[in-house]
Amino acid sequence: MQLAMIGLGRMGGNMVRRLLQGGHELLVYDRSADAVNAHVAGKVKGARDIADVARQLAPRRVVWVMVPAGAAVEATLEELVPHLGRGDIVIDGGNSNFRDTMRRAEALKARGIELVDVGTSGGIHGLAEGYCLMIGASPAAYQHCEPIFQTLAPPEGYAHVGPPGAGHYVKMVHNGIEYGLLQAYAEGYEILHASRDFTLDLGRIAKLWNHGSVVRSWLNELAERTLSRDGQLAGIRGYVEDSGEGRWTVEEAMRLDVPAPVITMSLLARFRSRQEDSFGAKVIAALRHEFGGHAVQIK
Repeated sequence: MQLAMIGLGRMGGNMVRRLLQGGHELLVYDRSADAVNAHVAGKVKGARDIADVARQLAPRRVVWVMVPAGAAVEATLEELVPHLGRGDIVIDGGNSNFRDTMRRAEALKARGIELVDVGTSGGIHGLAEGYCLMIGASPAAYQHCEPIFQTLAPPEGYAHVGPPGAGHYVKMVHNGIEYGLLQAYAEGYEILHASRDFTLDLGRIAKLWNHGSVVRSWLNELAERTLSRDGQLAGIRGYVEDSGEGRWTVEEAMRLDVPAPVITMSLLARFRSRQEDSFGAKVIAALRHEFGGHAVQIK
């Protein structure tokens, strides 16, 4: 089927390639003309601007927006929506906050336009392996767009999880779980790395755990890959960003009175990773010195 992709970064660009392999007709746009030109060939056409995206699509238009959550999505919709008509569909495949998605869906519904939110997991490996798609939509919009989802996802890798907003809600919690899993692997490998009794080959241990172990997983396969290259991770700084979903998951857990200590602490560990020299840690060291005479390290 025909659709447009706005946003040709690591995810959007690979999704265009996978959709093209599935026989779809693509119209692409990105703020970078070079990114657009890199994709134009065969069944992929380029658009000059967002208005041109709407002009070149035949009704019922389907436009997939794959830009960073927040202001970028808001700005893209503000520019795009005036050029769309009743029955058209906008798909937000990024990591938008589900409450923003619900608000946007209501605003578009008043204009006769449907918003479909697709929580998308798979990262840079999605081109080859397929993407896990968590879809929030009306039944009619979901049915119309299903050929797209069938192409992007592996078998049984997509599902209609509820009305608009539900897809981003499920993806939010998915990413919260990811925070906890990553933190558990990080702590385990750090203990192995710090051992004073044994000099351990972390890449080999990761490989071992991927064969029959209860902790085997795709994440641990990635750990095997990176630790086999450099067991010391010497070229990597221990600074960990968060893109919002972990925070939103913790906020939602608090709103619902659901205890989520693992996800919460994994989020806080990311904050700690960004501090070159924690003032809080200095306070603890100073107080231990004051009440117990414990030694402090002086710069």
